[in-house]
Amino acid sequence: MGAGHSHGPAGDAAVAPAHRRWLAIAFGITATIVVAQAVGAAVTGSLALLTDTAHALTDAVGLLVALVAATLMQRPADKRRTWGFRRIEVIAALGQATLLVAVGTYAAVEGVRRLVAPPDVPSTELLVFGVVGLVANVVGIAILSSSRGANLNMRAAFLEVLNDTLGSLGVIVAAVVIATTGYQRADAIAGLFIALLIVPRAFAIMRQTFRVLMEYTPEGLDLDEVRAHMLSLDHVRDVHDVHASTVATGLPVISAHVVVDDACFADGHAPAILQRIRTCVAEHFPVSVEHSTIQLETAALREREHATAGHA
Repeated sequence: MGAGHSHGPAGDAAVAPAHRRWLAIAFGITATIVVAQAVGAAVTGSLALLTDTAHALTDAVGLLVALVAATLMQRPADKRRTWGFRRIEVIAALGQATLLVAVGTYAAVEGVRRLVAPPDVPSTELLVFGVVGLVANVVGIAILSSSRGANLNMRAAFLEVLNDTLGSLGVIVAAVVIATTGYQRADAIAGLFIALLIVPRAFAIMRQTFRVLMEYTPEGLDLDEVRAHMLSLDHVRDVHDVHASTVATGLPVISAHVVVDDACFADGHAPAILQRIRTCVAEHFPVSVEHSTIQLETAALREREHATAGHA
């Protein structure tokens, strides 16, 4: 006897239309930053500004992907895609993180090269473009802040803009140092600073997406504790083949085979046990798992499975 427990997408996980509008506005702002900073990088020859431009370009691409993903996530499930496009947010976040690693690696290599042979960078122009980037990024942060907890995709988009803001601050500091001291290596140091902002965050996002794609047990859910709690229920004799994973943000799932007394199928008690197990995984643990698939088995069936496995 098996049963699935299914609900529609969680309200806090799905991206509301308002969030998609904010994403669209943030994308427009970031795309403008890319154009402005690209011009500035060409005019000044600044590594810090070039790195921040590449970072902003990554942000713009990431926000565009986030916008597309947020739209696709609203498509309903069907017989071919039983979870709809819920996992698209994980794939989008992974793509953003990969781009950030590439940008950060380039900035690190070029930064070291420029520390050895620093080019002349005009401080005034660098300061102007740095301030333009800072103002635009602050606006982007204000727009995305209310939606940053919606899912992995929205969180990645928010963190990209936040880190790009720090990058713009690095550009401004470099411009001030060059203007006041003439220390041209400040530009390369700022570029390396931006790289240090980019790479660790990118790997953190990669780690989260890897956990989802590899179907690790949701963080905070102890399967040994889940199994022990199921075993404590009346008439439950064994629990095996317990699996739990995360489809997308706010959508953990679990499945298990539960061996119960043979008499439970004769006296009609099996449905009550099934409901208690469903309630247990949905309400008893720190991670609420409302999508559960539980297969009830008799002891005789379990013994046959063991015998079959032994002869395989």
